[in-house]
Amino acid sequence: MRDTTLPPADTQSGILQRPYLWVTIGTCALVFLAAFESLAVTTIMPVVSRELHGADLYALAFAGPLATGVIGMVAAGNWSDRRGPTVPLYGSVALFVAGLLIAGTAVSMPLLVAGRLVQGLGGGALTVALYVLVARIYPGLLHPKIFAAFSAAWVIPSLVGPFAAGLVAQVFSWHWVFLGVVGLVIPALMMIVPVLRNMGPGRGQDDVAAQPPALPPAPWALGRLAWASLAALAVLGLNLSREVRLPGFAAAPAFLAVAAVVIALVAVRPLVPQGTLAARRGLASVILVRGLASAGFFGAEVYLPYLLIEQYEFAPTFAGLTLTGGALAWAGAAAVQGRLGTRLSHRGAVRTGSMMVLAAVLLALATTALHWPPVVVIAGWILAGGGMGLLYPRLSVMTLALSSKENEGFNSSAMSISDSLGGALALATTGIVFAAFTTTIESFAGVFGLTAVLAAAAVAVAPRVTRRAVGQ
Repeated sequence: MRDTTLPPADTQSGILQRPYLWVTIGTCALVFLAAFESLAVTTIMPVVSRELHGADLYALAFAGPLATGVIGMVAAGNWSDRRGPTVPLYGSVALFVAGLLIAGTAVSMPLLVAGRLVQGLGGGALTVALYVLVARIYPGLLHPKIFAAFSAAWVIPSLVGPFAAGLVAQVFSWHWVFLGVVGLVIPALMMIVPVLRNMGPGRGQDDVAAQPPALPPAPWALGRLAWASLAALAVLGLNLSREVRLPGFAAAPAFLAVAAVVIALVAVRPLVPQGTLAARRGLASVILVRGLASAGFFGAEVYLPYLLIEQYEFAPTFAGLTLTGGALAWAGAAAVQGRLGTRLSHRGAVRTGSMMVLAAVLLALATTALHWPPVVVIAGWILAGGGMGLLYPRLSVMTLALSSKENEGFNSSAMSISDSLGGALALATTGIVFAAFTTTIESFAGVFGLTAVLAAAAVAVAPRVTRRAVGQ
């Protein structure tokens, strides 16, 4: 059989030159499709919720897939450390497609949420498998560029995704927003297949030519899978806690919500580097900032179209343009930081990016509370997208730089777990906050107030992503 594994690293090659061209296109295409789906679903969910009478499950439709994604991340990380990213990548794509099919054919909100849960399981595994693939295929000098390309893969979806999703939902049906993506996933995967064919455990792009003796595979981490499942169940329980009613115990929903948060935090400890929850300097803080930034950004973002539709009477098509501006700024900032390279320190990029996200969420809060024109929140979200574009690629680069080939899967999954679990907990909590108030203005203000606190925490931890001795 012809050897289709990449040759030894050529430091003069770019990610769009041989031997990386088709791998770059294929991986970016998968990121593109995931980005399109994320932006599209955020745009149409107010319409879906209204049609399926599922307002009570609105937050769960977003938090649920993030929670199940944690299970997929742990499984894919462990599997990648054992046997390489090939089979986890195939399996994650299969689950992602299955979830799209279930959601796209749903006739009730619970069925749609079930599809989203399956989709999240596959999407979480896909993220980790792609990160491990990057570590095995590309030399370290190209990591900032490929991660910038992943962020830039949001450009076209951000241009056409929200508008197209709103248009499809208005003219045809929201079902096609899910079903239309299915036929595009397989061609994207096929571009990567030649490289995946001969990739084994522990073999990176830099050492494949030397053909070193195979290392013993990492053991199955069944305990970590159990902790991941417990964390996911805690997030789902947090979403549903407000529906619990116990005679003589009026505080039952609040008690269960607090218990669910505590369980989720306890469960996540074995899934991330030691010292993450304590914001220990270095890798631990890198992972924590990823989760806090995700919580602040995505916890607020899913309510922006909802705000514009409910309070400012935007059509779904135009409400989605808020997401377009933010995603374009994300991709643009990611490209800028990729070109700057070491001229912009990791610490500087993370601190600046987290402060931009905080400023944007505060603008959303002020717009809601003070009845400012909607253009303020739209412009603010462009600022938030730029902040995420600065900090996300740098956090990814730092995670791989602080990893060895033996723990690439663990650290990649830890970063993605922090990302998803932070967003899931934020969305579950904002769902409770949103339902706790009697007026929609108070509900939106409560959501943006909570996410501002989370974004402020990211700003506080950001200086700790590098050790004091490094001076960056």
